[in-house]
Amino acid sequence: MPILQAVFIDRDGTIGGTGHFIHPKDFSLFEGAQDAINELKAAGIRVFAFTNQHRISRGQASIDDFKRQFSEFGFDDSFICPHGSNESCDCKKPKPGMLYRAAEQYRLDLTKCIVIGDVGDTDMLAAHAVGAMKIMVKTGWGEGSLTEYRYKWDETTPDFIAQNINDAVKWIFSSNSPMRLR
Repeated sequence: MPILQAVFIDRDGTIGGTGHFIHPKDFSLFEGAQDAINELKAAGIRVFAFTNQHRISRGQASIDDFKRQFSEFGFDDSFICPHGSNESCDCKKPKPGMLYRAAEQYRLDLTKCIVIGDVGDTDMLAAHAVGAMKIMVKTGWGEGSLTEYRYKWDETTPDFIAQNINDAVKWIFSSNSPMRLR
């Protein structure tokens, strides 16, 4: 049983918001999301934000706005793709560039990491590309991703489908999780 090295968590629709862009100054967490983040951190697990934020490329927010917010929430670091859909990059999910950068920076084996997100054709596909464990939450775009948009990511299956971020973290700590915490 592998030892869990880190958890990557999407922002919009996963820890708060609606799935749509909300500027960090107007963004609020789902009830209990801060507790979920704190619980992972208290167990000594590194917690990283992992998010596409193309509105940065439009000047509607800055990377620093997001980094500051993630730091306030207690994330160890944040990996943010600021690129628009017409820009070429290796970091915009579903591409795994952000995960690879984190792995290099923190010396992670991504097969010993978990990705939690609400969008199958971005979050789950990025996790699948690097062999990370995948937890899909039903909040945000999760329900639609699991039903009407399932065809967009039918090449992979989540390891666990959670009601929300709290349920995802409970599963990580449960005996059903295939990862050991230490």
